Amino acid sequence: MVQKPNSTSPAIGKPIKRSFFSRSVHEVAPELVGATMLVDGVGGIIVEVEAYHHTEPAAHSYRGPTPRNRVMFGPPGFAYVYRSYGIHWCVNFVCEKEGSAAAVLIRALQPTHGIPAMRRRRGLHDERLLCSGPGKLCEALGITIAHNALPLDAPPIALYRRTTTVDVVAGVRIGITKAADLPWRYGWKGSKFLSKPFRTAGS
Repeated sequence: MVQKPNSTSPAIGKPIKRSFFSRSVHEVAPELVGATMLVDGVGGIIVEVEAYHHTEPAAHSYRGPTPRNRVMFGPPGFAYVYRSYGIHWCVNFVCEKEGSAAAVLIRALQPTHGIPAMRRRRGLHDERLLCSGPGKLCEALGITIAHNALPLDAPPIALYRRTTTVDVVAGVRIGITKAADLPWRYGWKGSKFLSKPFRTAGS
């Protein structure tokens, strides 16, 4: 059962519906910074994301649909979960019209809800390290392949709009060798919960 945020949790905004994702991935991605993401009531504030589109070779969808990436080619507003390097799960939010195969990778969160559960799953105490990377984030929130193709506006997943002004910074994506100079990584400037500091294209 999905746990509702309790009275001691930080304020969250209005729920994000699937229609939110029916736009360019480059509009959606920066707007997700500052939003709240919960899975079974555990999660926090999104502080870092990356955009991917089928027209560039770093995207899983670049060479067309496969059993692994088929959810990316479906309608927007669904989760795309994949295994990275055979070790870590990573979660993406599918964007744009059906067939476009664009998605936003959720790279880092500021933990705000269910922190004790995150600490148990991650086996550490420091809040800054609980969700400071896409694999860490999925482990902390309990995200696995079982969440692949689930809607983003129905249990166990809940998303809420940001409630404050966010200074969003853009930079090149992390660990990318193909299309490495595209400034498609977005984050909350100065957040101590980022996976890595930002650098600009060409630096």
